[in-house]
Amino acid sequence: MTNPAPGPESQPEESRWPAILTWVAHNGMRMESVRVTLNGNRIRAAGRMIGAACDDHPAFSASYDLVTDENGATKRLSLRTTTNAGERHASLARDNENYWLVDAGGSHVRATFAGALDVDVVLSPFFNTLPIRRFGLQHAVEDVQVPVVYVRLPDLLVQEANLVYSSAADGISVLSPVSSATVTVDEDGFLLDYPGLARRV
Repeated sequence: MTNPAPGPESQPEESRWPAILTWVAHNGMRMESVRVTLNGNRIRAAGRMIGAACDDHPAFSASYDLVTDENGATKRLSLRTTTNAGERHASLARDNENYWLVDAGGSHVRATFAGALDVDVVLSPFFNTLPIRRFGLQHAVEDVQVPVVYVRLPDLLVQEANLVYSSAADGISVLSPVSSATVTVDEDGFLLDYPGLARRV
């Protein structure tokens, strides 16, 4: 006797992963699409962004590959950007002592970046997911100050920065070096809408 095929209600929660998530900038000048695989809190992501020339940036394309550890903290990130001036590459890796090894534009840096465990890439809604999921902010009422390795696009300038996430009546308030907004996320902590930046489609 064979067992009946499991119905949708008996499928594991993560059966929808891997998934492709796509965001479009509110001004229509950028798009980001990323293939995300979840394994517990571990994330693997391969994404691409394209941007038309506007007041905020020149025309560019960018691609990235991200791997986190079992707690959702970034272990490795590689980025590549292309503009009319040429290509740039950057690689960031966090070692077991929480030092970051950054290779970008011919410079090599080893630093703690104030204890950062996350990377934030400007113009990307995806990277806000990392601290939101790691701290469970989609479910918790909590104010968190998050040091990050902050990467600017398209020049791949790497800096130390702090983000502040706090609960708001209509979402999660995010204060970054370039903006302040209240974002909404899905039940897994992935961005649905970041006012002034992008919305998921």
